[in-house]
Amino acid sequence: MRRRQMILGLLGLAGSSGLAGAYWASRQRPTSVPLSAVVGSPPTPRPTPTVVPHPEAPRGLYIPARRDLRLLVISDMNGIYGSVDYDPEVDRAIRLIPYFQPDIVLGGGDMVAGQDPRLSEERIRAMWAAFDRHVAGPLRAAKLPYGFTLGNHDASCARTTRGGFLFQKERDLAREFWNDPAHDPGLNFVDRGDFPFYYTFEKDGVFYLVWDATCNYIPPEQMAWAEAALASERAQKAKLRIVIGHLPLYAITVGRDDPGEVLLEADAKRALLEKYRVHTYISGHDHGYYPGHKGQLQLLHCGILGSGPRPLLNSPLPPRKTLTLIDVDFNTSEVTYYTTYHMRDLSVIDQAELPRFITGHNGLVLRRDVNWDNLTPEEIATCQARIGSLCRD
Repeated sequence: MRRRQMILGLLGLAGSSGLAGAYWASRQRPTSVPLSAVVGSPPTPRPTPTVVPHPEAPRGLYIPARRDLRLLVISDMNGIYGSVDYDPEVDRAIRLIPYFQPDIVLGGGDMVAGQDPRLSEERIRAMWAAFDRHVAGPLRAAKLPYGFTLGNHDASCARTTRGGFLFQKERDLAREFWNDPAHDPGLNFVDRGDFPFYYTFEKDGVFYLVWDATCNYIPPEQMAWAEAALASERAQKAKLRIVIGHLPLYAITVGRDDPGEVLLEADAKRALLEKYRVHTYISGHDHGYYPGHKGQLQLLHCGILGSGPRPLLNSPLPPRKTLTLIDVDFNTSEVTYYTTYHMRDLSVIDQAELPRFITGHNGLVLRRDVNWDNLTPEEIATCQARIGSLCRD
């Protein structure tokens, strides 16, 4: 019977009450429960005795030992346009939450399958209701805060020739859903800004800023707001600063290597984040997992759970769906430690198998364990042949 329950826990759909019960029960298990079997080759974590993995985690699931904080990152959960269904990997990810015991769940956008002017208000509301059943509702039941950015399929900021929002209806309904008290994401807001499009919040010593990267253009007034928020005493006194937006700064996947698929003036935006000591920019949209960095800024392209994974540029690896844990240790120089799962079989992705660098149309992204000085002359020559003067850290 226990074996059957574990299998169902891995493959089945998460019910709100079941997730909540399992999550809170797991927080009170005795510290003598052993870790699950190790799969893959993740970095060796520093053990902490206060919280342990759930004893009924699926057999073979590797769960790293906790550090100071654990963030669970999910992104791009939507299916085809107008869909009210979700791929099995979405339900599997939610069902794994009691075993991972995160302190917060972060979302990289594209929670529903919009960005289609033919969709009726009724259909859009049905899509958000489906998202609530599959994702948001179970998180609320587990009393887990959900810090998210909207994606282009949720509420695109694309403009008409007259300057209005092309998908105004979808933006209105996204605002309606997230400002309904019944859908409270459980965040400690610092500045609600124009929630859910842009806002700031805090959790466990981390200051989070979310900006509206649902298209490639962030207007000057919103950038001024972002700079003021990051420059604030509250942000600068935080132990860590993280910015979340749907579109990435730099392209990393096939089919997303285009100016419309990344934020405009990426280098200037990166310089702003570096100026205020932002540690990590988390993005979705590219449908591919890549733990990178550029300059002093960590770049987590957090992959996809829904339909349409894409291959990485400059890589023979097949596309795959992923989920990432970020374990935070404030007392180490690296600060953040990733454990990323291939959702097909829950094996841990070996960072070393990913390209050492990726060259998109607007710049170079280095794998997070590779520095510019580590590149060989041959690698630099390859990079320069692809993108010329953009081949720089």
